[in-house]
Amino acid sequence: MTRFLVYTAPATGHVLPLVPGLLELRRRGHAVHVRTHPGLVADLRALGLDAAPVDQRVVDVPVTDHEATSDTDRLRAGQVDLMLRGRFDGPDLRAAIDAVDPDVLLVDAISYGAQTVAEASGLPRALVLPSVLPLPGRGVPPYGLGLRPMRGPLGRLRDAVLMKVVLRMFGRAMLPGLNDLRRAEGLPPFADALDPYRAPDAVLALTGEPLEYPRTDLPEHVHLVGAQPWDLPAERPAWLDEPGDPWVLVTCSTDYQGDEELARTAVEALRDEPVRVLLTVADAYDTVDLPEAANVRVERFVPHGHVLPECAAVVCHGGFGIASKAMAHGVPTVVVPFGRDQPEVARRVVEAGAGVTLRPRDLSPVRLRDAVADARRLAPAAAAAGATLRAHGGAGRFADAAEALAPAADEEADRALSRG
Repeated sequence: MTRFLVYTAPATGHVLPLVPGLLELRRRGHAVHVRTHPGLVADLRALGLDAAPVDQRVVDVPVTDHEATSDTDRLRAGQVDLMLRGRFDGPDLRAAIDAVDPDVLLVDAISYGAQTVAEASGLPRALVLPSVLPLPGRGVPPYGLGLRPMRGPLGRLRDAVLMKVVLRMFGRAMLPGLNDLRRAEGLPPFADALDPYRAPDAVLALTGEPLEYPRTDLPEHVHLVGAQPWDLPAERPAWLDEPGDPWVLVTCSTDYQGDEELARTAVEALRDEPVRVLLTVADAYDTVDLPEAANVRVERFVPHGHVLPECAAVVCHGGFGIASKAMAHGVPTVVVPFGRDQPEVARRVVEAGAGVTLRPRDLSPVRLRDAVADARRLAPAAAAAGATLRAHGGAGRFADAAEALAPAADEEADRALSRG
């Protein structure tokens, strides 16, 4: 039996995709302890996982990138906030290590302080990423810009030049704060923005084809374990089974991102169309001001697993969770990416033939209505993409990659005994 300590960022989209793999580890006889968002602790315990909340101070640091007015400022603001969280999530992980005495650490990619403490601990560890992979690769466009893949000499030149630009941009945003955290733990500074993905014993990226480009040159420690779409158990709403026009799911970010304009525009775009619109607005439920529409149902949240089988299309912000769930169900998607990893998610949806993308600055009722019509015509391709996605995922792949770290833990224990 191996004791796994899992430390997640306090964001729903960084927790739920891990659950299938964590339950598989438990089924195989391992002990799994999760430190996560306080609001999810009871749900995880109900599934049989050992769970406890992260330090409330981690949760209390807001991520304010949605308030920025440019892409550069948005990137910088997000990284500054995550580094502020790192001042608390690092010590929080150290306390969890003392309490749990784990053999293996699985630590969220954006919990930078926890990543740093995990490295300093000397324990076998994996960086866990529930999104597309930012590492460069043969034929893979530089991360963050949402670029189309470009083949041939011109494509290689474009990618090489822009990769330097991207690394400089991300490095300026993240390295000062991250290296402060590293110096506090007695670790050498990182030289570029890719070093966090080179340092761990393993990287478990919860993505796979077609939400990930074909990779022929991945480092051996990087594992594409496939997307793991999953919802918390919940009762199916009876109104989903009422007869009527097909459903279109319009969903804003579960963790607030200031994307209410997507909700407002979707109501204007679809209120006279022969569809029923389910609009989920999460934390904006009590504040968002929406136009009236007889065919629109507004909810705080509805489990996607209940809704997606009934959907003709999805309109979303491009969070990896909803994009992967829609694709897994073969539902064509309109992605309006507001920031973070969303331009890359949008590009992969388009390249898979599973949907279309619309830039936020181009968002209007007419354009969004046309985009939904365009996406619905892609239904056969979206179904094919879903079959590919399902074939490249599964809880077993996650558990296999996590278990591969366990022998190193056993060897460390043997060395400790020999020293004792």
